[in-house]
Amino acid sequence: MTPGPTRVPDRVLRAGAVPMIHHRTPEFSQALIDVLDGMRLLFGTDGDVLPVHSTGRGAMEAAIGNLFSPGDELLACCNGKFGAMWASIAESYGVVVHRISIEWSQSVDPADIHAAFEHHPEISAVAVTHCDTATGVLNNVAMVCEIARKHDALAMIDGVSAVGGVPFAFDAWDADVAVTATQKCLMCSPGLSFVALSNRAWKATERATLPRSYWNFQAIRETLNAADAETPGTAPVHLVLQAQEALATVLAEGLDDVFMRHESMARAVADWAAARGLAQQCPDLRRFSPTLTVLAVPPEIDPRAIKKAMRERGILIAAGLGPYRDSAFRLGHMGDIRLADVRRTLEALDAVLTDLRAKTPVPVGGG
Repeated sequence: MTPGPTRVPDRVLRAGAVPMIHHRTPEFSQALIDVLDGMRLLFGTDGDVLPVHSTGRGAMEAAIGNLFSPGDELLACCNGKFGAMWASIAESYGVVVHRISIEWSQSVDPADIHAAFEHHPEISAVAVTHCDTATGVLNNVAMVCEIARKHDALAMIDGVSAVGGVPFAFDAWDADVAVTATQKCLMCSPGLSFVALSNRAWKATERATLPRSYWNFQAIRETLNAADAETPGTAPVHLVLQAQEALATVLAEGLDDVFMRHESMARAVADWAAARGLAQQCPDLRRFSPTLTVLAVPPEIDPRAIKKAMRERGILIAAGLGPYRDSAFRLGHMGDIRLADVRRTLEALDAVLTDLRAKTPVPVGGG
Protein backbone atom coordinates (compact mmCIF):
# COMPACT_ATOMS: atom_id res chain seq x y z
CA MET A 1 0.00 0.00 0.00
CA THR A 2 2.82 2.40 -0.83
CA PRO A 3 2.98 4.99 -3.64
CA GLY A 4 5.50 2.78 -5.39
CA PRO A 5 6.91 0.41 -6.21
CA THR A 6 3.42 -1.05 -6.16
CA ARG A 7 2.30 -4.67 -6.04
CA VAL A 8 3.05 -6.60 -9.22
CA PRO A 9 0.32 -9.12 -10.18
CA ASP A 10 1.34 -12.76 -10.58
CA ARG A 11 0.61 -12.77 -14.31
CA VAL A 12 2.90 -9.78 -14.79
CA LEU A 13 5.64 -11.41 -12.69
CA ARG A 14 5.35 -14.55 -14.79
CA ALA A 15 5.64 -12.52 -17.99
CA GLY A 16 8.97 -11.23 -16.69
CA ALA A 17 10.21 -14.70 -15.79
CA VAL A 18 10.08 -16.40 -19.19
CA PRO A 19 13.31 -17.59 -20.85
CA MET A 20 15.35 -14.76 -22.30
CA ILE A 21 14.56 -13.60 -25.82
CA HIS A 22 17.00 -11.54 -27.82
CA HIS A 23 16.24 -7.85 -28.17
CA ARG A 24 16.94 -7.95 -31.94
CA THR A 25 14.23 -10.44 -32.85
CA PRO A 26 10.75 -10.06 -34.38
CA GLU A 27 9.29 -11.52 -31.18
CA PHE A 28 10.71 -8.74 -29.02
CA SER A 29 9.96 -6.11 -31.64
CA GLN A 30 6.27 -7.05 -31.50
CA ALA A 31 6.29 -6.86 -27.69
CA LEU A 32 7.80 -3.39 -27.89
CA ILE A 33 5.19 -2.27 -30.43
CA ASP A 34 2.39 -3.63 -28.21
CA VAL A 35 3.73 -1.72 -25.22
CA LEU A 36 4.05 1.58 -27.05
CA ASP A 37 0.56 1.20 -28.56
CA GLY A 38 -0.83 0.61 -25.08
CA MET A 39 1.05 3.58 -23.67
CA ARG A 40 -0.42 5.85 -26.35
CA LEU A 41 -3.86 4.92 -25.04
CA LEU A 42 -2.87 5.67 -21.45
CA PHE A 43 -1.21 8.97 -22.37
CA GLY A 44 -4.12 9.90 -24.65
CA THR A 45 -1.99 10.60 -27.69
CA ASP A 46 -1.63 9.55 -31.30
CA GLY A 47 1.95 10.82 -31.35
CA ASP A 48 5.33 9.48 -30.37
CA VAL A 49 5.90 7.60 -27.13
CA LEU A 50 9.48 6.60 -26.42
CA PRO A 51 10.79 3.93 -24.03
CA VAL A 52 13.55 5.18 -21.72
CA HIS A 53 15.62 2.56 -19.92
CA SER A 54 15.50 4.04 -16.42
CA THR A 55 13.17 4.89 -13.60
CA GLY A 56 11.03 8.01 -13.91
CA ARG A 57 13.74 10.28 -12.56
CA GLY A 58 15.99 9.31 -15.47
CA ALA A 59 13.24 10.09 -17.96
CA MET A 60 12.77 13.51 -16.35
CA GLU A 61 16.49 14.16 -16.71
CA ALA A 62 16.39 12.89 -20.30
CA ALA A 63 13.67 15.41 -21.11
CA ILE A 64 15.86 18.24 -19.86
CA GLY A 65 18.89 17.03 -21.78
CA ASN A 66 16.98 16.66 -25.04
CA LEU A 67 14.94 19.88 -25.03
CA PHE A 68 17.18 22.58 -23.56
CA SER A 69 20.40 24.51 -24.10
CA PRO A 70 22.49 26.11 -21.34
CA GLY A 71 20.91 29.39 -20.28
CA ASP A 72 17.39 28.47 -21.44
CA GLU A 73 14.71 29.40 -18.91
CA LEU A 74 12.31 26.93 -17.29
CA LEU A 75 9.33 27.72 -15.09
CA ALA A 76 8.97 24.98 -12.47
CA CYS A 77 5.81 24.45 -10.40
CA CYS A 78 7.35 23.31 -7.11
CA ASN A 79 4.40 22.50 -4.87
CA GLY A 80 5.86 19.15 -3.87
CA LYS A 81 9.00 17.03 -3.79
CA PHE A 82 8.88 16.03 -7.44
CA GLY A 83 8.17 19.43 -8.92
CA ALA A 84 11.19 20.62 -6.98
CA MET A 85 13.15 17.64 -8.29
CA TRP A 86 12.62 18.62 -11.92
CA ALA A 87 13.79 22.14 -11.07
CA SER A 88 16.97 20.79 -9.46
CA ILE A 89 17.71 18.50 -12.40
CA ALA A 90 17.35 21.40 -14.83
CA GLU A 91 19.65 23.63 -12.80
CA SER A 92 22.31 20.92 -12.74
CA TYR A 93 22.38 21.18 -16.55
CA GLY A 94 22.80 24.95 -16.58
CA VAL A 95 19.14 25.76 -17.26
CA VAL A 96 17.86 28.93 -15.56
CA VAL A 97 14.97 27.90 -13.33
CA HIS A 98 12.20 30.13 -11.98
CA ARG A 99 10.35 28.43 -9.12
CA ILE A 100 6.70 29.19 -8.41
CA SER A 101 4.02 27.67 -6.16
CA ILE A 102 6.70 26.61 -3.69
CA GLU A 103 4.25 26.05 -0.83
CA TRP A 104 3.62 22.31 -0.73
CA SER A 105 0.23 22.67 0.94
CA GLN A 106 -1.27 24.53 -2.04
CA SER A 107 -2.25 23.58 -5.58
CA VAL A 108 -0.55 25.30 -8.51
CA ASP A 109 -2.02 28.79 -8.89
CA PRO A 110 -2.56 30.04 -12.46
CA ALA A 111 -1.90 33.59 -11.28
CA ASP A 112 1.64 32.53 -10.32
CA ILE A 113 2.24 31.23 -13.84
CA HIS A 114 0.95 34.37 -15.53
CA ALA A 115 3.04 36.57 -13.21
CA ALA A 116 6.18 34.54 -13.93
CA PHE A 117 5.78 35.05 -17.68
CA GLU A 118 5.28 38.77 -17.17
CA HIS A 119 8.55 39.03 -15.21
CA HIS A 120 10.49 36.48 -17.31
CA PRO A 121 9.24 36.58 -20.90
CA GLU A 122 12.11 34.36 -22.11
CA ILE A 123 10.73 31.30 -20.31
CA SER A 124 10.64 28.50 -22.89
CA ALA A 125 8.89 25.75 -20.91
CA VAL A 126 6.71 25.09 -17.87
CA ALA A 127 7.16 21.92 -15.80
CA VAL A 128 4.46 20.58 -13.50
CA THR A 129 3.79 17.37 -11.58
CA HIS A 130 0.35 15.90 -12.16
CA CYS A 131 0.21 13.95 -8.89
CA ASP A 132 2.88 14.67 -6.29
CA THR A 133 3.06 11.79 -3.84
CA ALA A 134 4.50 13.99 -1.09
CA THR A 135 1.20 15.81 -0.71
CA GLY A 136 -1.54 13.93 -2.55
CA VAL A 137 -2.23 16.86 -4.87
CA LEU A 138 -3.66 16.42 -8.33
CA ASN A 139 -2.58 19.56 -10.15
CA ASN A 140 -4.63 21.03 -12.98
CA VAL A 141 -2.25 20.24 -15.80
CA ALA A 142 -4.80 21.15 -18.47
CA MET A 143 -4.73 24.70 -17.11
CA VAL A 144 -0.93 24.73 -17.08
CA CYS A 145 -0.84 23.57 -20.71
CA GLU A 146 -3.33 26.24 -21.73
CA ILE A 147 -1.26 29.03 -20.18
CA ALA A 148 1.95 27.64 -21.69
CA ARG A 149 0.33 27.73 -25.13
CA LYS A 150 -0.60 31.41 -24.71
CA HIS A 151 3.06 32.22 -24.05
CA ASP A 152 4.50 29.96 -26.77
CA ALA A 153 6.19 27.79 -24.14
CA LEU A 154 6.41 24.01 -23.89
CA ALA A 155 4.25 22.23 -21.30
CA MET A 156 6.09 19.40 -19.49
CA ILE A 157 4.21 16.99 -17.22
CA ASP A 158 5.54 14.53 -14.66
CA GLY A 159 2.83 11.88 -14.82
CA VAL A 160 4.77 9.15 -13.00
CA SER A 161 2.14 8.70 -10.26
CA ALA A 162 -0.86 9.51 -12.42
CA VAL A 163 -0.73 7.89 -15.86
CA GLY A 164 -2.74 4.68 -15.75
CA GLY A 165 -4.69 5.68 -12.65
CA VAL A 166 -6.07 9.06 -13.68
CA PRO A 167 -7.54 10.15 -17.04
CA PHE A 168 -4.71 11.66 -19.07
CA ALA A 169 -5.31 13.60 -22.30
CA PHE A 170 -1.96 14.56 -23.80
CA ASP A 171 -3.34 15.54 -27.21
CA ALA A 172 -6.52 17.21 -25.93
CA TRP A 173 -4.51 19.25 -23.41
CA ASP A 174 -2.05 20.19 -26.16
CA ALA A 175 0.84 19.07 -23.96
CA ASP A 176 4.42 18.74 -25.17
CA VAL A 177 6.22 16.31 -22.85
CA ALA A 178 4.81 13.75 -20.43
CA VAL A 179 6.77 11.22 -18.42
CA THR A 180 5.70 8.09 -16.58
CA ALA A 181 7.29 4.88 -15.30
CA THR A 182 6.46 1.23 -14.78
CA GLN A 183 6.51 0.93 -10.98
CA LYS A 184 3.37 2.91 -10.13
CA CYS A 185 -0.03 2.60 -11.83
CA LEU A 186 1.50 0.32 -14.48
CA MET A 187 2.08 -2.32 -11.74
CA CYS A 188 5.43 -3.56 -13.07
CA SER A 189 8.92 -3.77 -11.64
CA PRO A 190 10.92 -0.51 -11.59
CA GLY A 191 13.40 0.35 -14.32
CA LEU A 192 11.49 1.38 -17.45
CA SER A 193 9.96 4.76 -18.30
CA PHE A 194 8.01 6.29 -21.15
CA VAL A 195 8.03 9.80 -22.62
CA ALA A 196 5.31 11.24 -24.87
CA LEU A 197 6.41 14.08 -27.15
CA SER A 198 4.59 16.64 -29.31
CA ASN A 199 5.80 18.01 -32.64
CA ARG A 200 6.79 21.21 -30.83
CA ALA A 201 8.93 19.17 -28.47
CA TRP A 202 10.65 17.45 -31.39
CA LYS A 203 11.50 20.83 -32.88
CA ALA A 204 12.98 21.82 -29.54
CA THR A 205 15.25 18.74 -29.64
CA GLU A 206 16.67 20.00 -32.93
CA ARG A 207 17.63 23.34 -31.34
CA ALA A 208 18.83 22.00 -27.99
CA THR A 209 22.57 21.78 -27.37
CA LEU A 210 22.79 20.05 -23.99
CA PRO A 211 24.75 16.78 -24.15
CA ARG A 212 22.84 13.57 -24.69
CA SER A 213 23.98 10.09 -25.53
CA TYR A 214 22.31 7.15 -23.80
CA TRP A 215 19.07 9.15 -23.54
CA ASN A 216 19.09 10.59 -27.06
CA PHE A 217 15.42 10.91 -28.05
CA GLN A 218 16.26 11.26 -31.76
CA ALA A 219 18.22 8.01 -31.71
CA ILE A 220 15.44 6.21 -29.85
CA ARG A 221 12.83 7.38 -32.34
CA GLU A 222 15.00 6.37 -35.29
CA THR A 223 15.37 2.77 -34.10
CA LEU A 224 11.70 2.51 -33.19
CA ASN A 225 10.83 3.46 -36.75
CA ALA A 226 13.06 0.75 -38.26
CA ALA A 227 11.53 -2.17 -40.15
CA ASP A 228 11.61 -4.14 -36.89
CA ALA A 229 11.11 -1.71 -34.00
CA GLU A 230 13.97 -1.82 -31.53
CA THR A 231 15.93 0.36 -29.12
CA PRO A 232 19.41 1.85 -29.71
CA GLY A 233 21.08 -0.40 -27.14
CA THR A 234 20.17 -3.49 -25.18
CA ALA A 235 16.62 -3.20 -23.89
CA PRO A 236 15.51 -4.40 -20.43
CA VAL A 237 13.76 -7.32 -22.10
CA HIS A 238 11.82 -8.69 -19.16
CA LEU A 239 10.62 -5.24 -18.10
CA VAL A 240 9.17 -4.75 -21.57
CA LEU A 241 7.48 -8.16 -21.36
CA GLN A 242 6.06 -7.24 -17.95
CA ALA A 243 4.74 -3.98 -19.34
CA GLN A 244 3.16 -5.81 -22.27
CA GLU A 245 1.25 -8.08 -19.90
CA ALA A 246 0.34 -5.28 -17.49
CA LEU A 247 -1.07 -3.11 -20.26
CA ALA A 248 -3.09 -6.05 -21.59
CA THR A 249 -4.52 -6.43 -18.08
CA VAL A 250 -5.39 -2.73 -17.82
CA LEU A 251 -7.02 -2.62 -21.24
CA ALA A 252 -8.99 -5.80 -20.53
CA GLU A 253 -10.40 -4.18 -17.40
CA GLY A 254 -11.20 -1.06 -19.41
CA LEU A 255 -9.69 2.37 -18.83
CA ASP A 256 -12.92 3.91 -17.56
CA ASP A 257 -13.35 1.09 -15.05
CA VAL A 258 -9.71 1.43 -13.97
CA PHE A 259 -10.19 5.14 -13.32
CA MET A 260 -13.45 4.51 -11.44
CA ARG A 261 -11.70 1.90 -9.28
CA HIS A 262 -9.02 4.38 -8.30
CA GLU A 263 -11.64 7.02 -7.49
CA SER A 264 -13.60 4.57 -5.33
CA MET A 265 -10.49 3.57 -3.38
CA ALA A 266 -9.57 7.20 -2.72
CA ARG A 267 -13.13 7.95 -1.63
CA ALA A 268 -13.12 4.99 0.76
CA VAL A 269 -9.94 6.24 2.43
CA ALA A 270 -11.22 9.82 2.64
CA ASP A 271 -14.54 8.70 4.16
CA TRP A 272 -12.76 6.47 6.68
CA ALA A 273 -10.43 9.30 7.72
CA ALA A 274 -13.24 11.82 8.07
CA ALA A 275 -15.25 9.45 10.24
CA ARG A 276 -12.29 9.16 12.62
CA GLY A 277 -11.38 12.82 12.74
CA LEU A 278 -8.23 12.42 10.66
CA ALA A 279 -7.44 15.20 8.20
CA GLN A 280 -5.66 15.30 4.90
CA GLN A 281 -2.11 16.54 5.48
CA CYS A 282 -2.76 19.32 2.96
CA PRO A 283 -6.50 20.04 3.33
CA ASP A 284 -6.46 23.20 1.21
CA LEU A 285 -5.51 21.47 -2.03
CA ARG A 286 -8.03 22.11 -4.80
CA ARG A 287 -8.08 18.46 -5.86
CA PHE A 288 -6.71 15.28 -4.33
CA SER A 289 -5.23 12.46 -6.36
CA PRO A 290 -7.13 9.17 -6.71
CA THR A 291 -3.84 7.26 -6.59
CA LEU A 292 -2.74 7.96 -3.01
CA THR A 293 -3.79 9.71 0.18
CA VAL A 294 -1.57 11.63 2.62
CA LEU A 295 -3.08 11.75 6.10
CA ALA A 296 -2.03 13.85 9.07
CA VAL A 297 -1.80 11.98 12.36
CA PRO A 298 -2.79 13.27 15.79
CA PRO A 299 0.17 15.05 17.42
CA GLU A 300 0.37 12.52 20.22
CA ILE A 301 1.02 9.64 17.81
CA ASP A 302 4.31 9.05 16.00
CA PRO A 303 3.62 8.16 12.34
CA ARG A 304 6.70 5.92 12.40
CA ALA A 305 4.97 3.83 15.06
CA ILE A 306 1.97 3.47 12.74
CA LYS A 307 4.17 2.32 9.88
CA LYS A 308 5.99 -0.19 12.12
CA ALA A 309 2.78 -1.64 13.54
CA MET A 310 1.22 -1.93 10.10
CA ARG A 311 4.27 -3.75 8.78
CA GLU A 312 3.96 -6.22 11.66
CA ARG A 313 0.44 -6.88 10.36
CA GLY A 314 1.80 -7.57 6.88
CA ILE A 315 0.89 -4.22 5.31
CA LEU A 316 3.51 -1.74 4.11
CA ILE A 317 2.54 1.93 4.11
CA ALA A 318 4.77 4.93 3.44
CA ALA A 319 6.17 7.62 5.69
CA GLY A 320 5.58 11.30 5.07
CA LEU A 321 8.05 13.17 2.90
CA GLY A 322 9.93 16.41 3.45
CA PRO A 323 8.23 18.73 5.95
CA TYR A 324 5.57 16.07 6.61
CA ARG A 325 7.96 13.34 7.70
CA ASP A 326 6.97 13.67 11.35
CA SER A 327 3.31 14.50 10.87
CA ALA A 328 1.86 12.22 8.19
CA PHE A 329 1.72 8.80 6.62
CA ARG A 330 0.91 7.90 3.01
CA LEU A 331 -1.39 5.25 1.60
CA GLY A 332 -0.93 4.26 -2.02
CA HIS A 333 -4.01 2.89 -3.76
CA MET A 334 -2.90 2.53 -7.34
CA GLY A 335 -2.13 -0.08 -9.94
CA ASP A 336 -3.18 -3.60 -8.93
CA ILE A 337 -4.59 -2.48 -5.56
CA ARG A 338 -8.31 -3.23 -5.17
CA LEU A 339 -11.04 -1.99 -2.86
CA ALA A 340 -10.70 -5.16 -0.78
CA ASP A 341 -7.04 -4.28 -0.15
CA VAL A 342 -8.05 -0.80 0.96
CA ARG A 343 -10.67 -2.15 3.35
CA ARG A 344 -8.21 -4.61 4.87
CA THR A 345 -5.71 -1.78 5.30
CA LEU A 346 -8.25 0.49 6.97
CA GLU A 347 -9.34 -2.28 9.35
CA ALA A 348 -5.70 -2.77 10.34
CA LEU A 349 -5.25 0.98 10.78
CA ASP A 350 -8.24 1.06 13.12
CA ALA A 351 -6.60 -1.57 15.30
CA VAL A 352 -3.20 0.12 15.18
CA LEU A 353 -4.55 3.55 16.09
CA THR A 354 -6.57 2.08 18.95
CA ASP A 355 -3.47 0.31 20.31
CA LEU A 356 -1.25 3.37 19.99
CA ARG A 357 -3.79 5.66 21.65
CA ALA A 358 -4.09 3.23 24.53
CA LYS A 359 -0.33 3.32 25.03
CA THR A 360 -0.16 7.13 24.89
CA PRO A 361 0.07 8.66 28.38
CA VAL A 362 -2.78 11.01 29.22
CA PRO A 363 -1.39 14.50 30.07
CA VAL A 364 -1.92 15.55 33.64
CA GLY A 365 -3.55 18.97 33.90
CA GLY A 366 -2.17 21.71 36.21
CA GLY A 367 -4.05 22.74 39.34
